Amino acid sequence: MDFTFTEEQQAAVEAAKAVFGPVAPDSVPSPALIPGAVADDFDRALWSKLADADLLSLLLAPEHGGAGLNAIALCLVLRESAKTLARVPLLEHTATAVAVQTYGSDELKEQILPRAARGELVLTAASAGHTGHDPAQLAVSARRDTDTATETWILDGTQTGVPWAHNADHIAVPAHTPQGRTVIAVVPHPHEGLTLAEQISTTGERLGELHLDSVRLAPHQIIETDEAWDRVHQLLTTGTCALALGLGERVLQMTGDYTSKREQFGYPVATFQAVAVQAADRYIDLRAMEATLWQAAWRISTQAGGALPAAGDIAVAKIWASEGARRVVQTAQHLHGGFGADTDYPLHRYHAWAKQLELSLGPAAAHEEILGDLLAAHPLG
Repeated sequence: MDFTFTEEQQAAVEAAKAVFGPVAPDSVPSPALIPGAVADDFDRALWSKLADADLLSLLLAPEHGGAGLNAIALCLVLRESAKTLARVPLLEHTATAVAVQTYGSDELKEQILPRAARGELVLTAASAGHTGHDPAQLAVSARRDTDTATETWILDGTQTGVPWAHNADHIAVPAHTPQGRTVIAVVPHPHEGLTLAEQISTTGERLGELHLDSVRLAPHQIIETDEAWDRVHQLLTTGTCALALGLGERVLQMTGDYTSKREQFGYPVATFQAVAVQAADRYIDLRAMEATLWQAAWRISTQAGGALPAAGDIAVAKIWASEGARRVVQTAQHLHGGFGADTDYPLHRYHAWAKQLELSLGPAAAHEEILGDLLAAHPLG
C-alpha cells in the first residue's frame, strides 16, 4: 500500500508552511499569569493570507471556489498552524462550510459558501461535548413554529464554550428536536434573540456562551439531515487531534534545541541518558499520535468500511492526542528547567494551548469506554 500523501495534499502543506512560517508564536499572555490579558479578535492579517493562499476553501468543491480536497489535507494544514499557535478559526470555519456544502439547502450554499471561501465571512461551530452525537446531551432545542403563515424554526437554550463566537458571522449550533433528532442551526451573528456572554479559555482566548431566546430562523438556515452533525463533529475532533500533533512536534523540537545547547558539567544535557530517554518516550508518543490521526482522517475522508465504525478510529486518535500532548509539554517544561515557567519564553504558551486541547478532546478514559462499547457491539474476528 502507498501511504504517501498526494501531490495536492503536499501542495497544501507547502502553502501552509509559506503562510505560517513567518508567524511568531502567540504572544498574548495567559490570563492565569496576567489577569485580564485576553485577545479581542483573531489574527485578521493571517486570515487574509490564508484566503489569498486558498487555504480557507480546501474542502470546498470547485464550483464554490474550493480545491475539492478532503480531511487529510485539512489536518496537514492544521498541523502546520499549531506549530506557530496560529490564532485563526480555520478548523471551525472549514467544518461549518463543509456541513453547508454537503447538507445545506441551495439557498444557504449560495448565501454562505462563495464568501466563506474568500474569507469574507467567518464561520464557527459550537461543540456538543466529547461524544457530540447524542441528542440528550444537546442544550439547545429546535422546533417548528406552525402557528404562523410563514414556516420558521424557533431555537431556545444555552451553548457554552463556543470558539471565536464573538468574531464570527455565522455560528453552527447543534440542537435537538421534540422528535429526538439532531439538526444544525446556522445562526447569523448578530441576530435577534441571540446574546453572547464572555468566557475565557485556558489559552487566554475569548469563548462565547450563547444564549438563544426564541431565536427564529428560516427553514433554509436549518440543516435537518440526520448524519450532518455526526460528520461535523468527526471533522472537528479529528482536526483537534491534528492541532495537538503539530503543537507537540514543535514543543519537542524546542526541547531538543534547548537541551543541545544547555550544558551541565561541561556537556550538553541532551547527552545525559535520563534526558535522552525522556525525549525518546515523547517521540514515540508523537509517532503514535500521527499514526492514529491519519487513520482517523482517512476513515472520515473516504467513509471506508472497517471492523469498527469510524468512531472507533477517532476514539483511538483522541486517546493518543489528549494524553500525548499533555506528556510532551510536561516533559518539555521539566527539561527546560526554569525557562519552562518564564512568561517571556514561548514554551508556557504552548503548555496553555496543550491544556486547552486536552480539555477540548476530553479525558482518555471516556474515549476508552466508547472504544470498549464499540468493540462489544462489533466483536473483532
